[in-house]
Amino acid sequence: MSLARSYRLIAPFYDATVARATAAARRASLAHLPHPGKRVLIAGIGTGLDVPLLPQGNRYVGVDLTRAMLERVPRTRANLRLVQGDAMRLPFPDAAFHAVVLHLILAVVPDARRALAEAERVVKPGGLVLVFDKFLRPGERGRLRRALNPVARRIATRLDVVFEDALAAAPALAVAADEPALAAGWFRRIRLVKRRR
Repeated sequence: MSLARSYRLIAPFYDATVARATAAARRASLAHLPHPGKRVLIAGIGTGLDVPLLPQGNRYVGVDLTRAMLERVPRTRANLRLVQGDAMRLPFPDAAFHAVVLHLILAVVPDARRALAEAERVVKPGGLVLVFDKFLRPGERGRLRRALNPVARRIATRLDVVFEDALAAAPALAVAADEPALAAGWFRRIRLVKRRR
């Protein structure tokens, strides 16, 4: 099953299964967004769970692969533009944003390295990339997660992504903070800064 088809099917149930469990971690991540007057990309905006938590005064662009998810994004903000697009091939020029939000997307896309490299490309030097997702640690066996991955990745998400492997594809991004968020550190909140030239 393709990623787009899978998320069309789960869109009606997504909020019920994810919203409450992730709200505190999302809020803590988004507290680091620069504002006001900044341009912020939310790559993989999904149904818009981040929207009520966004600081006022910025201009936001939300991207998602499926129209079914975008149709569920709350239309409560005049400063939010929605675009159907692929996080691995963002339809924006280089250095277009002051910050990029990657919440629960790197473990969803087929190629986390490519998605993180795209975030690096579209964020300005000195800008932030905020990541919240589930990752294996380098060298972690995670046997159960790896065993379940072939099924899980066909439905909604990957269970075998190693963040440090993805980061190798975005050498201009430096880790400013890396904190456990949920599930005994399986979910992490990571703040990256794009190095200035």
